Amino acid sequence: MIDPSDPPEITIERQARIIDALIRRASRQHEVGGSAYALFQSAVALQGQVWAKTRDLERTSTELEMARFDREQTQRRLTEALDAMEGGFALFNEGRLQVCNDLFQSILPDISARILPGLTVEDYFRALQTSRHLADPDKACRDLAEAIRGPAGGASAAFVLELDHDRWFQISQQRTRSGNIILLQTEITDIVRKNRMEKDLLIDMQAHYLQAAFDHMSLGICTFSRAGEVTIRNGRFRELLGVPYTLVQDGTEFTTILRYVRDNRLVAEADMADIDHWPAELRREGRLRKRLHHASGRVLDLHVHLLPDRGFLVDIADVTLESRATDLLEKRVRERTHELTEANRRLREQHEEQRRVEEELRLAKEEVEAAMSSKTRFLAAASHDLLQPVNAAKLLISTLSDMAAGSELATLTDRLAGSFASMESLLHALLDLSRLESTGSALTPTEFCIGSVMRPVVEDQAMVAAKKGLRLDMVPCTAWVRSDRQYLTRSLQNLVVNAIQYTETGRVLVGCRRRGGRVVLEVWDTGIGISPKDQARIFEEFTRAGNVPPGSGMGLGLSIVERTCRNLGHRLSVRSEPGVGSVFAIELDTAPARPDCPGLDGPGAAPDEDEGDLNLIVLIVENDPSVLFATTQKLESWGASVLAAGSTAEAVRLVDEIGMAPDVILADYQLDGDDTGVAAIAALRAATGSPIPAIMITADQGEDLVRAGLEGDFTVLRKPVQLSRLRPLIDWKTRAASVATDQSIA
Repeated sequence: MIDPSDPPEITIERQARIIDALIRRASRQHEVGGSAYALFQSAVALQGQVWAKTRDLERTSTELEMARFDREQTQRRLTEALDAMEGGFALFNEGRLQVCNDLFQSILPDISARILPGLTVEDYFRALQTSRHLADPDKACRDLAEAIRGPAGGASAAFVLELDHDRWFQISQQRTRSGNIILLQTEITDIVRKNRMEKDLLIDMQAHYLQAAFDHMSLGICTFSRAGEVTIRNGRFRELLGVPYTLVQDGTEFTTILRYVRDNRLVAEADMADIDHWPAELRREGRLRKRLHHASGRVLDLHVHLLPDRGFLVDIADVTLESRATDLLEKRVRERTHELTEANRRLREQHEEQRRVEEELRLAKEEVEAAMSSKTRFLAAASHDLLQPVNAAKLLISTLSDMAAGSELATLTDRLAGSFASMESLLHALLDLSRLESTGSALTPTEFCIGSVMRPVVEDQAMVAAKKGLRLDMVPCTAWVRSDRQYLTRSLQNLVVNAIQYTETGRVLVGCRRRGGRVVLEVWDTGIGISPKDQARIFEEFTRAGNVPPGSGMGLGLSIVERTCRNLGHRLSVRSEPGVGSVFAIELDTAPARPDCPGLDGPGAAPDEDEGDLNLIVLIVENDPSVLFATTQKLESWGASVLAAGSTAEAVRLVDEIGMAPDVILADYQLDGDDTGVAAIAALRAATGSPIPAIMITADQGEDLVRAGLEGDFTVLRKPVQLSRLRPLIDWKTRAASVATDQSIA
């Protein structure tokens, strides 16, 4: 029933239970034996049971004796085991001392008499608090008070108790599963002393290593205790400050070193002026930084830092080279600053000069723009004033040619017409160049059918080509493009004129081809061609190819084409081979197509000289008498009946006098004062109540008049008038009016 391997407290507990059970059993047996009457009554029935109980009692008595013996043996062995333990041991059953060894009682002799069975754990700890052998009573009382409250959150707790004479014990409190408490007292004096020795040795080694590190540093290092006394220093510290060896020994105060440095003038007086305030500044700021100029010529940086124990560390660095470099750098910075200041001054002067020049340029630009604007206005006026006499002279020359036909003056009039045509071409070229050099107002891109540009140019030059025996063909095109109609017409006219001029035999072809999303307008010829070296320069002003015969023009036509294409964003190219021919191409942006293409169904080629008379009443409104006379003469030579008027009012009066509407109106745009051809056409139509066909003859090169013509149902014809176009245009306008009248009557 007793397991030798069980702990002593369990063995004792079991023995106590066995003894109690045996005693109770013996008491019950005794009571049964004393009741003789009851035994007698049940003797017969219970005789067998009595004998059985008797035998059990005898066996139990024997076992009880054996249990008592085992208990005594176990108790003796437990006592011997506890006495053999190196530390103190005590078992508390239900919070009271049950058993302990001698060492547990004798650890503190002054309280050993109080350690008796039945003593509670709390009373034991309180007794420890009153012992005179505690080395640190305050700390011990705190630890014992914690032990009295019991282990928190666990079954064990331990604390170290320091006794007098440098003795150390660890007291461990453990709670068993049955609720008992075991206190163990383990002496750890040797362990503490060994750890202390190892710690001191480690500290000595660390101090040695630290001292060795300090000795090999380029900085001067010195540590001071909380009281401001030297603890650790290196030789560099004394060397940099220049103080004697005895002044940096352990225990020397920092203020003593500072006073020595100041009194012996080892550092510049200005650097040590506030030396008395250094300690207070260090305590207040936690650090101190000073630059010292030593008497030896060195420059020192002194840094002082507080340590966690309120001591402080002083390090001194020799920054002589750095200081000299800094001084040199500062000198260079000052010099460079002076240079930059001077450069800045010069830049300001240059800026002022630039501002003045820019202001002069602005004024000059304004003057140029004003001059260009004046030039533009002059060109607009000059276009009309120059082209008016040219138009009149052209009409008169044409009339003179008709009158001299078949006479000996015919040759002279032909040469006169050729010379005048050259003068007219040169005048147009000069006016075009002047307009293109203006501020951009000369170009007005619009959307139109390219066929309306190709057909008039081909018709105008058809007679010239026929006289040279050349074939001038056109491939009709209905593509819509975006460009300036007037200048594209002039460019195409220059290209066709050049092609006819430099082609002796063969053919000139005008046509278009599509290339991706663009349209390429091309002029082909079988002329003399252009060499590769001349192809790069023929677009310059007053430049002709090397194979061009003398007297072939001024070389302005292609330069006008190049400048026009450049301003409009068109790509101009040329392909040519000497003796074979040339191809000039203008690449244009396309525009959305429309169902009709004005100009393709317009007036045809110029009529032959033998064509019949006009037999029309033509009303001319022209304020220039010369032009009015020349136009009248030419129209009358064509068989027309002419009504000549110099203003809108005179034209309305003439119509009233004849009592009928004319067949067609030829009106100049710019009349006297505010009077215009547009007003004249509107007034004549209103006076007659008839939509009289009208042709506006003008030197105005703008597109606004073309748009006004579309709105006012009249055709715009530029001056000087091409007679090859005027008569077909009159025929076309009057025939269209007759057809419309017949349809309305029907």
